[in-house]
Amino acid sequence: MSDLKREYDRQGFLSPVDVLSEAQALQHRGQLEAAERQIGPLHYQAKMHTVLRSTHELATHPRILDVAEVILGPDILLYNATYIIKEAGARSHVSWHQDLTYWGLDGDDQVSVWLALSRADEMGGCMRMIPGSHTAGGLAHDTSADDPDNVLFQAQRVHGVDEAAAVYCPLAAGQASFHHGWTLHSSLPNRSADRRIGLNIQYVAPHIRQTKLPGYSALLVRGEDRFHHYAEEAPAARDLDPAALAWRERMEQLHHRIAGQG
Repeated sequence: MSDLKREYDRQGFLSPVDVLSEAQALQHRGQLEAAERQIGPLHYQAKMHTVLRSTHELATHPRILDVAEVILGPDILLYNATYIIKEAGARSHVSWHQDLTYWGLDGDDQVSVWLALSRADEMGGCMRMIPGSHTAGGLAHDTSADDPDNVLFQAQRVHGVDEAAAVYCPLAAGQASFHHGWTLHSSLPNRSADRRIGLNIQYVAPHIRQTKLPGYSALLVRGEDRFHHYAEEAPAARDLDPAALAWRERMEQLHHRIAGQG
């Protein structure tokens, strides 16, 4: 595990990390798609671990938490879990950006995980990273572009990125990548014949505060929380419980207020 920490500190990301078998990934994909058939598209919806047991199971998977602990230490809060889905042949893309730019956190003891539930290769629009870019800290982002195909809330982008330095991070179904909140990353459209489905999981150390909207919720998933900066939330006890869905919708609105504003 110490080798993983050295690699993460040097590059600003780890990829690929084996988490699930392909059969397990397919099973969890099936549970997501069953939920979509009931309530509609679930792309980019916040706090899905509070309404789907599969999402909570994945976000608390021991292999993922073991790697997160190497990065963050023994105390870990689950800050968000959201599916990011590019449909086959869609123009959807993600511009070069840094996660922490608009999140309102008061530090960078945070890590984002991207767990593939379907193959995510270059054809499918897998993530690209700029190794070592996390060491530069926050960079200027432009939000003036009118780009309806950009997955990001504000279509925010960093200009002048050296594309030649980009590293593709292909993942087989069941593999994950971990990246630092200041690591520059992007992804191109899905040119494959299958959906590109990933679960994006965000963890923070408990001492990290949400400064834009105090009272945002988080879930303790390992260790202890001695700071109590976040409202409590409950993991999904059963799938698509109406009360949980209503609560999640309120949190979705808060999430947009945080991440969807400069």
